[in-house]
Amino acid sequence: MQRLYEFLRRHPTGVDTFWAILLVGFGFLWLSEASMGRGPRTVGAPIILALGATIALRRRAPEKMLVLAILCGLAQMATNLKPNPTDFAMLVIVYTVAVTSSRPASRFALAMAFGAAPLATLRWPHSQQGWWEDVVSVVFVSIPFVLAWVLGDSIRTRRAYYAQLEERAARLEKEREAQSKVAVAAERARIARELHDVVAHNVSVMVVQADGAAYVLDSSPEQTRQALETISGTGRQALAEMRRLLGVLRTGEPGEENEYVPQPDVEQIDELVEQVRGAGLPVDFKVVGSPRQLPSGVELTAYRIVQEALTNTRKHGGPDVGASVRLTYFDDGLGLLVEDDGRGAQREMYQDGGADGSGHGLIGMRERVGMVGGTLDAGPRPGGGFRISALLPLKPVR
Repeated sequence: MQRLYEFLRRHPTGVDTFWAILLVGFGFLWLSEASMGRGPRTVGAPIILALGATIALRRRAPEKMLVLAILCGLAQMATNLKPNPTDFAMLVIVYTVAVTSSRPASRFALAMAFGAAPLATLRWPHSQQGWWEDVVSVVFVSIPFVLAWVLGDSIRTRRAYYAQLEERAARLEKEREAQSKVAVAAERARIARELHDVVAHNVSVMVVQADGAAYVLDSSPEQTRQALETISGTGRQALAEMRRLLGVLRTGEPGEENEYVPQPDVEQIDELVEQVRGAGLPVDFKVVGSPRQLPSGVELTAYRIVQEALTNTRKHGGPDVGASVRLTYFDDGLGLLVEDDGRGAQREMYQDGGADGSGHGLIGMRERVGMVGGTLDAGPRPGGGFRISALLPLKPVR
Protein backbone atom coordinates (compact mmCIF):
# COMPACT_ATOMS: atom_id res chain seq x y z
CA MET A 1 0.00 0.00 0.00
CA GLN A 2 2.84 2.37 0.82
CA ARG A 3 4.50 1.67 -2.52
CA LEU A 4 1.24 2.27 -4.33
CA TYR A 5 0.83 5.60 -2.54
CA GLU A 6 4.38 6.65 -3.42
CA PHE A 7 3.79 5.70 -7.07
CA LEU A 8 0.56 7.67 -7.24
CA ARG A 9 2.22 10.67 -5.63
CA ARG A 10 5.20 10.64 -8.00
CA HIS A 11 3.23 9.97 -11.21
CA PRO A 12 -0.01 11.99 -11.02
CA THR A 13 -0.24 12.43 -14.81
CA GLY A 14 0.00 8.70 -15.36
CA VAL A 15 -2.77 8.12 -12.84
CA ASP A 16 -4.96 10.69 -14.62
CA THR A 17 -4.28 8.98 -17.95
CA PHE A 18 -5.34 5.62 -16.49
CA TRP A 19 -8.63 7.05 -15.23
CA ALA A 20 -9.18 8.81 -18.56
CA ILE A 21 -8.77 5.54 -20.47
CA LEU A 22 -11.12 3.80 -18.07
CA LEU A 23 -13.71 6.57 -18.42
CA VAL A 24 -13.47 6.54 -22.22
CA GLY A 25 -13.95 2.78 -22.17
CA PHE A 26 -17.18 3.16 -20.20
CA GLY A 27 -18.23 5.90 -22.61
CA PHE A 28 -17.77 3.73 -25.68
CA LEU A 29 -19.54 0.85 -23.96
CA TRP A 30 -22.49 3.14 -23.29
CA LEU A 31 -22.35 4.45 -26.84
CA SER A 32 -22.50 0.93 -28.29
CA GLU A 33 -25.55 -0.06 -26.24
CA ALA A 34 -27.53 3.22 -26.17
CA SER A 35 -30.48 3.63 -28.50
CA MET A 36 -30.00 6.79 -30.51
CA GLY A 37 -29.91 8.04 -34.04
CA ARG A 38 -27.00 7.73 -36.40
CA GLY A 39 -26.05 11.42 -36.04
CA PRO A 40 -25.58 11.41 -32.24
CA ARG A 41 -23.71 8.12 -32.45
CA THR A 42 -21.36 9.54 -35.08
CA VAL A 43 -20.39 12.63 -33.05
CA GLY A 44 -20.44 10.69 -29.77
CA ALA A 45 -16.99 9.16 -30.24
CA PRO A 46 -15.09 12.49 -30.62
CA ILE A 47 -16.97 13.99 -27.66
CA ILE A 48 -16.18 10.98 -25.48
CA LEU A 49 -12.50 11.15 -26.46
CA ALA A 50 -12.40 14.91 -25.76
CA LEU A 51 -13.91 14.42 -22.30
CA GLY A 52 -11.34 11.72 -21.63
CA ALA A 53 -8.62 14.18 -22.63
CA THR A 54 -9.87 16.64 -20.00
CA ILE A 55 -9.16 14.01 -17.34
CA ALA A 56 -5.73 13.10 -18.71
CA LEU A 57 -4.55 16.72 -19.05
CA ARG A 58 -6.38 18.38 -16.16
CA ARG A 59 -3.22 19.00 -14.10
CA ARG A 60 -1.19 20.41 -17.00
CA ALA A 61 -3.78 22.85 -18.39
CA PRO A 62 -6.81 23.00 -16.09
CA GLU A 63 -8.29 26.20 -17.54
CA LYS A 64 -8.02 24.97 -21.13
CA MET A 65 -9.55 21.64 -20.15
CA LEU A 66 -12.42 23.52 -18.50
CA VAL A 67 -13.11 25.30 -21.80
CA LEU A 68 -12.89 21.96 -23.62
CA ALA A 69 -15.40 20.38 -21.23
CA ILE A 70 -17.82 23.27 -21.77
CA LEU A 71 -17.51 22.91 -25.55
CA CYS A 72 -18.15 19.20 -25.22
CA GLY A 73 -21.28 19.90 -23.18
CA LEU A 74 -22.55 22.36 -25.76
CA ALA A 75 -21.81 19.87 -28.53
CA GLN A 76 -23.81 17.24 -26.66
CA MET A 77 -26.83 19.51 -26.49
CA ALA A 78 -26.45 20.57 -30.12
CA THR A 79 -26.22 16.95 -31.40
CA ASN A 80 -28.73 15.52 -28.92
CA LEU A 81 -26.10 13.24 -27.33
CA LYS A 82 -27.71 12.49 -23.97
CA PRO A 83 -25.79 12.52 -20.66
CA ASN A 84 -23.42 9.57 -20.41
CA PRO A 85 -20.68 8.24 -18.06
CA THR A 86 -17.99 10.44 -19.58
CA ASP A 87 -19.85 13.53 -18.36
CA PHE A 88 -18.23 12.72 -15.01
CA ALA A 89 -15.18 14.53 -16.45
CA MET A 90 -17.05 17.81 -16.05
CA LEU A 91 -17.35 17.18 -12.32
CA VAL A 92 -13.62 16.42 -12.07
CA ILE A 93 -12.54 19.49 -14.05
CA VAL A 94 -14.67 21.77 -11.85
CA TYR A 95 -12.83 20.40 -8.78
CA THR A 96 -9.41 20.71 -10.48
CA VAL A 97 -9.92 24.33 -11.53
CA ALA A 98 -11.12 25.24 -8.03
CA VAL A 99 -7.93 23.73 -6.56
CA THR A 100 -5.23 24.92 -8.95
CA SER A 101 -6.39 27.86 -11.06
CA SER A 102 -6.80 31.57 -10.47
CA ARG A 103 -9.78 33.02 -8.66
CA PRO A 104 -11.57 34.23 -11.86
CA ALA A 105 -11.21 30.79 -13.44
CA SER A 106 -12.47 29.17 -10.24
CA ARG A 107 -15.56 31.38 -10.25
CA PHE A 108 -16.15 30.57 -13.91
CA ALA A 109 -16.05 26.86 -12.99
CA LEU A 110 -18.59 27.54 -10.23
CA ALA A 111 -20.88 29.21 -12.75
CA MET A 112 -20.54 26.11 -14.93
CA ALA A 113 -21.44 23.96 -11.94
CA PHE A 114 -24.63 25.95 -11.38
CA GLY A 115 -25.55 26.06 -15.06
CA ALA A 116 -24.86 22.48 -16.20
CA ALA A 117 -27.90 20.80 -14.60
CA PRO A 118 -30.54 23.43 -15.62
CA LEU A 119 -29.30 23.43 -19.23
CA ALA A 120 -29.38 19.63 -19.37
CA THR A 121 -32.91 19.59 -17.93
CA LEU A 122 -34.10 22.17 -20.46
CA ARG A 123 -32.54 20.18 -23.31
CA TRP A 124 -33.86 16.81 -22.16
CA PRO A 125 -36.99 17.48 -20.07
CA HIS A 126 -38.87 14.73 -18.26
CA SER A 127 -42.19 15.10 -20.08
CA GLN A 128 -43.94 12.34 -18.12
CA GLN A 129 -43.40 14.11 -14.79
CA GLY A 130 -44.52 17.46 -13.40
CA TRP A 131 -42.40 20.60 -13.38
CA TRP A 132 -41.55 20.14 -9.74
CA GLU A 133 -39.89 16.84 -10.60
CA ASP A 134 -37.63 18.73 -13.00
CA VAL A 135 -36.76 21.21 -10.23
CA VAL A 136 -35.85 18.40 -7.85
CA SER A 137 -33.77 16.78 -10.58
CA VAL A 138 -31.91 20.04 -11.21
CA VAL A 139 -31.17 20.42 -7.50
CA PHE A 140 -29.88 16.88 -7.08
CA VAL A 141 -27.73 17.07 -10.20
CA SER A 142 -26.29 20.47 -9.21
CA ILE A 143 -25.30 19.38 -5.68
CA PRO A 144 -22.33 17.19 -6.77
CA PHE A 145 -20.96 19.98 -8.97
CA VAL A 146 -21.24 22.55 -6.16
CA LEU A 147 -19.71 20.17 -3.61
CA ALA A 148 -16.81 19.47 -5.99
CA TRP A 149 -16.14 23.18 -6.31
CA VAL A 150 -16.44 23.76 -2.53
CA LEU A 151 -14.03 20.89 -1.83
CA GLY A 152 -11.53 22.17 -4.37
CA ASP A 153 -11.74 25.74 -3.09
CA SER A 154 -11.23 24.64 0.53
CA ILE A 155 -8.17 22.60 -0.46
CA ARG A 156 -6.85 25.60 -2.38
CA THR A 157 -7.33 27.82 0.68
CA ARG A 158 -5.60 25.30 2.93
CA ARG A 159 -2.66 24.98 0.58
CA ALA A 160 -2.31 28.75 0.38
CA TYR A 161 -2.40 28.94 4.19
CA TYR A 162 0.31 26.28 4.52
CA ALA A 163 2.40 28.01 1.86
CA GLN A 164 2.07 31.27 3.78
CA LEU A 165 3.14 29.52 6.99
CA GLU A 166 6.16 28.02 5.26
CA GLU A 167 7.10 31.39 3.79
CA ARG A 168 6.73 33.03 7.19
CA ALA A 169 8.83 30.32 8.82
CA ALA A 170 11.53 30.77 6.17
CA ARG A 171 11.44 34.54 6.65
CA LEU A 172 11.67 34.20 10.43
CA GLU A 173 14.59 31.80 10.01
CA LYS A 174 16.39 34.34 7.84
CA GLU A 175 15.64 37.08 10.38
CA ARG A 176 16.99 34.89 13.18
CA GLU A 177 20.14 34.25 11.18
CA ALA A 178 20.54 37.99 10.55
CA GLN A 179 19.98 38.75 14.23
CA SER A 180 22.50 36.07 15.16
CA LYS A 181 25.07 37.64 12.86
CA VAL A 182 24.41 41.07 14.37
CA ALA A 183 24.71 39.61 17.87
CA VAL A 184 27.97 37.90 16.95
CA ALA A 185 29.35 41.15 15.53
CA ALA A 186 28.29 43.04 18.66
CA GLU A 187 29.88 40.39 20.88
CA ARG A 188 33.11 40.55 18.92
CA ALA A 189 33.15 44.33 19.26
CA ARG A 190 32.56 43.98 23.00
CA ILE A 191 35.39 41.46 23.33
CA ALA A 192 37.66 43.74 21.31
CA ARG A 193 36.92 46.62 23.72
CA GLU A 194 37.52 44.38 26.72
CA LEU A 195 40.82 43.12 25.32
CA HIS A 196 41.88 46.68 24.54
CA ASP A 197 41.20 47.77 28.11
CA VAL A 198 42.93 44.73 29.62
CA VAL A 199 46.02 44.91 27.42
CA ALA A 200 46.39 48.71 27.43
CA HIS A 201 46.12 49.02 31.19
CA ASN A 202 48.03 45.99 32.43
CA VAL A 203 50.80 46.11 29.87
CA SER A 204 51.40 49.80 30.53
CA VAL A 205 51.69 49.05 34.26
CA MET A 206 54.15 46.26 33.54
CA VAL A 207 56.23 48.49 31.27
CA VAL A 208 56.42 51.26 33.87
CA GLN A 209 57.36 48.80 36.62
CA ALA A 210 59.95 47.12 34.40
CA ASP A 211 61.56 50.49 33.57
CA GLY A 212 61.62 51.37 37.26
CA ALA A 213 63.10 48.01 38.21
CA ALA A 214 65.82 48.37 35.60
CA TYR A 215 66.62 51.88 36.91
CA VAL A 216 67.04 50.80 40.57
CA LEU A 217 68.31 47.28 39.92
CA ASP A 218 71.77 47.88 41.39
CA SER A 219 71.04 50.60 43.93
CA SER A 220 67.81 49.28 45.53
CA PRO A 221 67.24 45.53 45.30
CA GLU A 222 64.16 45.80 47.57
CA GLN A 223 62.39 48.20 45.21
CA THR A 224 63.38 45.97 42.32
CA ARG A 225 61.79 42.98 44.03
CA GLN A 226 58.58 44.93 44.66
CA ALA A 227 58.46 46.05 41.04
CA LEU A 228 58.91 42.48 39.84
CA GLU A 229 56.14 41.31 42.17
CA THR A 230 53.87 44.02 40.74
CA ILE A 231 54.74 42.94 37.21
CA SER A 232 54.01 39.31 38.09
CA GLY A 233 50.64 40.11 39.72
CA THR A 234 49.61 42.41 36.91
CA GLY A 235 50.51 39.79 34.32
CA ARG A 236 48.51 37.11 36.12
CA GLN A 237 45.52 39.42 36.32
CA ALA A 238 45.80 40.24 32.62
CA LEU A 239 46.02 36.55 31.73
CA ALA A 240 42.99 35.73 33.87
CA GLU A 241 40.86 38.43 32.24
CA MET A 242 42.03 37.49 28.76
CA ARG A 243 41.23 33.83 29.46
CA ARG A 244 37.72 34.83 30.48
CA LEU A 245 37.21 36.89 27.33
CA LEU A 246 38.66 34.32 24.97
CA GLY A 247 36.55 31.65 26.63
CA VAL A 248 33.50 33.28 25.05
CA LEU A 249 34.90 32.33 21.65
CA ARG A 250 35.36 28.68 22.54
CA THR A 251 32.86 25.86 22.24
CA GLY A 252 32.64 25.09 25.93
CA GLU A 253 35.44 22.61 26.59
CA PRO A 254 34.99 20.61 29.81
CA GLY A 255 36.90 21.66 32.89
CA GLU A 256 37.29 25.31 31.90
CA GLU A 257 34.30 26.83 33.71
CA ASN A 258 36.24 27.48 36.89
CA GLU A 259 39.17 29.08 35.11
CA TYR A 260 37.34 32.32 34.29
CA VAL A 261 37.31 35.32 36.59
CA PRO A 262 34.21 37.47 37.17
CA GLN A 263 33.85 40.80 35.38
CA PRO A 264 35.26 43.77 37.28
CA ASP A 265 32.80 46.01 39.14
CA VAL A 266 32.75 49.36 40.96
CA GLU A 267 34.19 47.90 44.15
CA GLN A 268 37.35 46.94 42.28
CA ILE A 269 38.03 50.56 41.25
CA ASP A 270 39.75 51.00 44.61
CA GLU A 271 42.10 48.10 43.76
CA LEU A 272 42.64 49.61 40.31
CA VAL A 273 43.61 52.95 41.85
CA GLU A 274 46.03 51.24 44.24
CA GLN A 275 47.59 49.40 41.34
CA VAL A 276 48.05 52.64 39.42
CA ARG A 277 49.52 54.30 42.48
CA GLY A 278 51.97 51.43 42.77
CA ALA A 279 53.01 52.11 39.18
CA GLY A 280 54.02 55.65 40.14
CA LEU A 281 50.95 57.73 39.30
CA PRO A 282 49.49 59.63 42.28
CA VAL A 283 45.70 59.35 42.22
CA ASP A 284 43.18 61.03 44.53
CA PHE A 285 40.14 58.75 44.79
CA LYS A 286 36.85 59.74 46.47
CA VAL A 287 33.36 58.27 46.61
CA VAL A 288 30.43 60.65 47.13
CA GLY A 289 27.02 59.36 48.16
CA SER A 290 25.88 55.99 49.45
CA PRO A 291 27.31 53.04 47.53
CA ARG A 292 24.70 50.46 46.52
CA GLN A 293 24.23 47.55 44.18
CA LEU A 294 24.26 48.52 40.50
CA PRO A 295 23.39 46.75 37.28
CA SER A 296 26.33 44.64 36.11
CA GLY A 297 26.56 46.53 32.82
CA VAL A 298 26.84 49.88 34.62
CA GLU A 299 29.49 48.55 37.00
CA LEU A 300 31.61 47.13 34.19
CA THR A 301 31.28 50.36 32.19
CA ALA A 302 32.32 52.49 35.18
CA TYR A 303 35.34 50.30 35.86
CA ARG A 304 36.50 50.32 32.24
CA ILE A 305 36.14 54.09 31.90
CA VAL A 306 38.29 54.71 34.98
CA GLN A 307 40.79 52.10 33.82
CA GLU A 308 41.04 53.61 30.34
CA ALA A 309 41.31 57.16 31.62
CA LEU A 310 44.10 56.36 34.13
CA THR A 311 45.95 54.32 31.52
CA ASN A 312 45.85 57.27 29.13
CA THR A 313 47.01 59.64 31.84
CA ARG A 314 49.97 57.42 32.64
CA LYS A 315 50.90 56.98 28.98
CA HIS A 316 50.33 60.51 27.69
CA GLY A 317 50.17 62.84 30.67
CA GLY A 318 53.86 63.66 30.70
CA PRO A 319 56.20 63.88 33.70
CA ASP A 320 54.98 64.60 37.25
CA VAL A 321 51.35 64.13 36.27
CA GLY A 322 48.69 63.56 38.92
CA ALA A 323 45.07 62.42 38.59
CA SER A 324 41.85 62.40 40.55
CA VAL A 325 38.85 60.06 40.37
CA ARG A 326 35.39 60.99 41.71
CA LEU A 327 32.60 58.45 41.95
CA THR A 328 29.24 60.04 42.76
CA TYR A 329 26.04 58.13 43.53
CA PHE A 330 22.91 60.06 42.56
CA ASP A 331 19.34 58.92 43.05
CA ASP A 332 18.96 58.02 39.40
CA GLY A 333 22.51 57.78 38.14
CA LEU A 334 26.20 57.17 38.74
CA GLY A 335 28.60 60.02 37.99
CA LEU A 336 32.24 59.56 37.03
CA LEU A 337 34.83 62.32 36.91
CA VAL A 338 38.45 61.56 36.03
CA GLU A 339 40.85 64.51 35.74
CA ASP A 340 44.58 64.96 35.41
CA ASP A 341 46.99 67.87 35.24
CA GLY A 342 49.10 66.51 32.40
CA ARG A 343 50.64 68.72 29.77
CA GLY A 344 50.91 68.81 26.02
CA ALA A 345 51.06 65.29 24.63
CA GLN A 346 47.79 64.09 26.11
CA ARG A 347 45.77 67.01 24.66
CA GLU A 348 47.06 66.42 21.15
CA MET A 349 46.53 62.70 21.52
CA TYR A 350 42.88 63.06 22.48
CA GLN A 351 42.23 65.61 19.79
CA ASP A 352 43.41 62.92 17.33
CA GLY A 353 40.66 60.72 18.71
CA GLY A 354 42.35 57.81 20.46
CA ALA A 355 43.71 56.79 23.79
CA ASP A 356 46.03 54.26 22.34
CA GLY A 357 47.35 56.29 19.44
CA SER A 358 45.08 54.50 16.98
CA GLY A 359 41.82 56.35 17.47
CA HIS A 360 39.96 53.80 19.62
CA GLY A 361 40.19 55.16 23.18
CA LEU A 362 37.38 57.68 23.30
CA ILE A 363 35.42 55.71 20.71
CA GLY A 364 35.42 52.68 22.99
CA MET A 365 34.36 54.82 25.97
CA ARG A 366 31.48 56.37 24.06
CA GLU A 367 30.31 52.95 22.87
CA ARG A 368 30.33 51.58 26.41
CA VAL A 369 28.45 54.56 27.79
CA GLY A 370 25.97 54.46 24.92
CA MET A 371 25.22 50.79 25.57
CA VAL A 372 23.89 51.63 29.05
CA GLY A 373 22.10 54.80 27.89
CA GLY A 374 24.52 57.27 29.50
CA THR A 375 26.38 60.38 28.39
CA LEU A 376 30.11 61.09 28.10
CA ASP A 377 31.95 64.40 27.98
CA ALA A 378 35.70 64.41 27.35
CA GLY A 379 38.06 67.29 26.62
CA PRO A 380 40.96 69.44 27.80
CA ARG A 381 40.74 71.22 31.14
CA PRO A 382 41.23 74.97 31.41
CA GLY A 383 44.84 75.52 32.35
CA GLY A 384 46.04 72.13 31.19
CA GLY A 385 45.28 68.51 31.67
CA PHE A 386 42.27 66.50 30.61
CA ARG A 387 38.84 65.73 31.99
CA ILE A 388 36.51 62.78 31.38
CA SER A 389 33.00 63.07 32.78
CA ALA A 390 30.33 60.38 32.44
CA LEU A 391 26.81 59.95 33.75
CA LEU A 392 25.44 56.43 33.79
CA PRO A 393 21.69 56.04 34.44
CA LEU A 394 20.67 53.54 37.11
CA LYS A 395 17.78 51.16 37.02
CA PRO A 396 16.50 49.61 40.23
CA VAL A 397 17.87 46.12 40.79
CA ARG A 398 15.03 43.76 41.74
